[in-house]
Amino acid sequence: MHYLYLLINLFSFLPTFLFSFHPKIKFYQWWPRLIPSILLVAAAFIAWDVYYTYIGVWGFNPSYLTGFFIGNLPFEEILFFFCIPYACLFTYFCINLMIKKDYLKKSEKSITLILIVGLTLSAFFFYPAKYTTATFFLLSVILFLLQFIIRVAWLSRFYFAYLFLLIPFLIVNGILTGTGIENPVVWYNPNEMIGLRLLSIPVEDIFYGLLMLISSVFLFETALRKNKQANMK
Repeated sequence: MHYLYLLINLFSFLPTFLFSFHPKIKFYQWWPRLIPSILLVAAAFIAWDVYYTYIGVWGFNPSYLTGFFIGNLPFEEILFFFCIPYACLFTYFCINLMIKKDYLKKSEKSITLILIVGLTLSAFFFYPAKYTTATFFLLSVILFLLQFIIRVAWLSRFYFAYLFLLIPFLIVNGILTGTGIENPVVWYNPNEMIGLRLLSIPVEDIFYGLLMLISSVFLFETALRKNKQANMK
């Protein structure tokens, strides 16, 4: 099925795009702040993707692709970095809109410390597995900066929202990595990862997704804060 990866992107994006115009949500009003955030993060992750595809850390099954490539990446892979962050940022926004209580605020620093220590130790222990080391180390650095240097106010809310985002993540990433289909859409070099999987999903993907989304949320929340400050003047 040559349109599978494309359909996964579209079915992830379209419902959230359409609900962006719901009168009680009006997410479209934030597009001027949202789009630059997605573009910046997409540029960084696409560059990473290009390099890792080039050196064979991962690759793509042509059986599930339309066949249109930009450089060494299929069009669907590039589309992924726009469709999935949009859907996730929309969900994050809606969760914060509907749930006012900050359930994980008291546990925020503990969660961050556990993640930083665990990720850092794993990055060194599994070196030189490129996917594991790069993902775990970069995420631990980002978390340290957000918690202890920048001291963002939304980190606990992001952790809470990510618990909900893991559900569609398991569905989308499960299909991409081979759950329920004959072969994976995206394959991974076993020498560049731990080898531990949740269903068909490499454990690294969970933290790769966390890294991508928390970077997008940081830029989006920064833009929202600047907008509120400008309106107060």
